Amino acid sequence: MRRGIASVVGSRIVEVERPRISRRPILISPNGAALRTRLIGRTIIGTDRLGKRVVAKLDDGYSIIFEPRMTGLVLLADPPTREHLRLRLFLESKTNPRNQELLFWDRRGLGLVRVVSPEELQERYGPEKLGQDALTITVAALSEALATSRRAIKVALLDQKAVAGVGNLYASEILHLSAIHPALGCNRLRDEDWLRLHKAMRAVLTKAIRYEGSTLADGTYRNALNEQGGYQNHHRVYDRAGEPCPGCKTEIVRVVQAQRSTFFCPECQPKKRGKS
Repeated sequence: MRRGIASVVGSRIVEVERPRISRRPILISPNGAALRTRLIGRTIIGTDRLGKRVVAKLDDGYSIIFEPRMTGLVLLADPPTREHLRLRLFLESKTNPRNQELLFWDRRGLGLVRVVSPEELQERYGPEKLGQDALTITVAALSEALATSRRAIKVALLDQKAVAGVGNLYASEILHLSAIHPALGCNRLRDEDWLRLHKAMRAVLTKAIRYEGSTLADGTYRNALNEQGGYQNHHRVYDRAGEPCPGCKTEIVRVVQAQRSTFFCPECQPKKRGKS
């Protein structure tokens, strides 16, 4: 999403609208007149990513944090539905006149939007609150963050305080590529496992970004232009239960971990470990 909205850099916010809808409300802070006062007249000078959050940096030092969670989208084009549109920022840009709006849409109402000062940004999303980014963390830092935990590695990868930016879908893909069973305890991983895991994490996330994410059967995820992503066409195991593993042709299995679906190959990702 961050790459998709990069063209708004240089745009000035000229109006703010929070559409009236009958759906579950989301947290937008500040709200009402305070939000308009804070944003109108400000220029977007950069975009960034904090884990799975999208950041629009403003010329006064403040930042807009879009937290999509499970079903939120940050868009430059018409949203999938009008009744789930949560926030509309009207833009004015001399360099990108086609960018007239920046939208936040959320079907299930689980996301949130915050406008934060530099101090609040550090307080809410600094190192004590959010782990190192999955695309920049080193092998040593990844191991240090997780290796002493007894949690299943799949569950631990979703802990944003340990490592930021790995979602449920991508955790299954990463573990299959690294040949690690999703239920294996972090404290049972060896040095060579952490090396494979780190390499797979960078490979999967880089490819997912290149293909602009995954749009599944429910059609919820869209890119910034309200178009389907393409990474779903490259899934190794996710949402492929009962289909053959791309590596060994064994049937892919689905299990539930921490109330989230996990997909893996029992042959390529054996839980039983041989002797070191």
